[in-house]
Amino acid sequence: MGHMMITKLLVPNRGEIAVRIARACREMGIESVLAYVESDDTSYTRRFFDDAAPISSYLEVDACIDAARKSGADALHPGYGFLAERAELAAACEDAGIVFVGPKSSSIAAMGSKSESRHLMHRLGVPVVPGYDSEDQSDATLAREAERIGLPLLIKPSAGGGGKGMKIVRDRGELQSSVESARREAMKAFGNDRLLLERYIEQPRHVEFQVFGGNDGEVIHLFERDCSIQRRYQKIVEESPAPRYSDKLRQKMAKAAVLAAEGAISTFSR
Repeated sequence: MGHMMITKLLVPNRGEIAVRIARACREMGIESVLAYVESDDTSYTRRFFDDAAPISSYLEVDACIDAARKSGADALHPGYGFLAERAELAAACEDAGIVFVGPKSSSIAAMGSKSESRHLMHRLGVPVVPGYDSEDQSDATLAREAERIGLPLLIKPSAGGGGKGMKIVRDRGELQSSVESARREAMKAFGNDRLLLERYIEQPRHVEFQVFGGNDGEVIHLFERDCSIQRRYQKIVEESPAPRYSDKLRQKMAKAAVLAAEGAISTFSR
């Protein structure tokens, strides 16, 4: 989306990410509006914005859309956290004729499901860890697929994130109780007990690539970060450029990341 089409941008966020977006707006000649919760101390952040609008919560889609309408914003940038990965906000922007600075709602929904995103990556030829991610969730099917994938095995909620509900199975005798436990935790945390199985990698490295694409379908990567230093599956430190990798491997990973993003854009822009 060319920035000339955006004249005023609403940012329902706070702190460092809001300031960075406001600075970018200033550089691009776009008016910026901070949507803020009144109980927050936003005195520093507001200095960088042209205008500000109070909202009841950073987590309420309707409040964000309402603030955009009242302030005359024709675009919304969610920053990160809060509503950034909620397909409902992107969909509400689309319905209201507001430019959502981010992926289409259908892309967010599909990539938010581990099963759907695994299926998509398979189709695109992007390498994935051996696993099972189909709809048949019967105990017999999961047991058969676990046998095929082999041990050690990782069970995780399809809808989840942040390591919630994940179980590592190293012994066949633990499979059934681990499946039952993972289902319970998944339902409690995400309201969805669908599971997927993957081969567990004992000493993995966690490397993420930043990708950036526009409506024309062109995608670039903005290099990688190694997020392997974690506690309870949550990253603590990000290292960029990622250490301990050859240039050849980094280029191979970058190519896969761009392929994945291009495929997601073409799949969901039809």
